[in-house]
Amino acid sequence: MATIDITKENFRSQIPDSGIALIDFWAEWCMPCNRFTPIYESAAQRHPDVVFGKVNTDEQQELAAGFKIRSIPSLVVFRDGVIMYEKAGILNGRQLDALIENVKNTDMQAVQNTISTTLSHNQ
Repeated sequence: MATIDITKENFRSQIPDSGIALIDFWAEWCMPCNRFTPIYESAAQRHPDVVFGKVNTDEQQELAAGFKIRSIPSLVVFRDGVIMYEKAGILNGRQLDALIENVKNTDMQAVQNTISTTLSHNQ
């Protein structure tokens, strides 16, 4: 599967309510971003059941600001609409595959229970 260009206009439609989406925040001038691109695109081919999106931070400044992106490349991973991972830096192919497998194997009922408990304690 190819990567998808994510904009503020299509963001919501590209993040599934059920399933996994990875969002790579990058810029054309960023050398680490350019090194990460082939790793990311290769992972997209290996994991066709996962959405792989790319946000150009120069063109989508509002979206990057909404995620408080301070350093690129930054990767944000969603599962079932919940942010499961967010971190700046480059992962190698093995690390990226392991991250995806960990997210796939996460007990989302436990995550939802934790979210519910946290929200009820904060009210």
